[in-house]
Amino acid sequence: MRIATYNINGTNARLPRLLEWLAEYKPDVACLQEIKTVSENFPVEVIREAGYHSLVHGQKGFNGVAILSREPATETQRGLPGDDADDHSRYLEAEVAGVRVASIYLPNGNPQPGPKFDYKLAWMARLAAHAQTLHGLAQPVVLAGDYNVIPTDEDVFSVKAMANDALMQPESRAAFRSLCFQGWTDAIRAVTPSGRVYTFWDYQAGAWPRDAGFRIDHLLLSPAAADRLRDAGVDRAVRGQEKASDHAPTWVVLAD
Repeated sequence: MRIATYNINGTNARLPRLLEWLAEYKPDVACLQEIKTVSENFPVEVIREAGYHSLVHGQKGFNGVAILSREPATETQRGLPGDDADDHSRYLEAEVAGVRVASIYLPNGNPQPGPKFDYKLAWMARLAAHAQTLHGLAQPVVLAGDYNVIPTDEDVFSVKAMANDALMQPESRAAFRSLCFQGWTDAIRAVTPSGRVYTFWDYQAGAWPRDAGFRIDHLLLSPAAADRLRDAGVDRAVRGQEKASDHAPTWVVLAD
């Protein structure tokens, strides 16, 4: 079972690239972020023609998450629990073929310090609380998404260049580590323990041709999912296509 996460940076702008990726790489489940459209305008019929069912938690103009699946999925959670006043569409969870999967778009947090960074840390605390309940499930769980956290210095092209960014502040990294310490496995690092494995390259300053990237798209596996881990990686070539997202799809393969 191939489960991928892909921040597509706008459904309308990237739909051709999304369809090409689905046709070539054929994930069983695709967790999308930054669809940047209301749920009613998501191209459900086009996606169905491509062989996928859609669950969508959209938002006008920004944010928005979706779960595409070859088999029908059953929605289990829409929106991250813990703050009824939070109206951002950043979390969607479903059960697909016996696996619980979440599509996560964690807040960026810039500029920091400030209210946006405070919101990021509060959101991460809520995610950790909900993840703890999911961790106790007997079924495999995969928390997939754009976490907007660079976990270690090895995950970034230049520590100096990103030193003041919210993505790699000590508080952001500590919150990510705390989440992992619940017993979640970072799939990419389980397969590739060291070395540069990037998932994002900015549009600015020639970041893609210079390979000036960093790793912020993660798939965290519960123990039951980690026991089935067979492979994990990044569809790096997708980032190099014309009018591509600034993220590359990142994936894990679980044994049936």
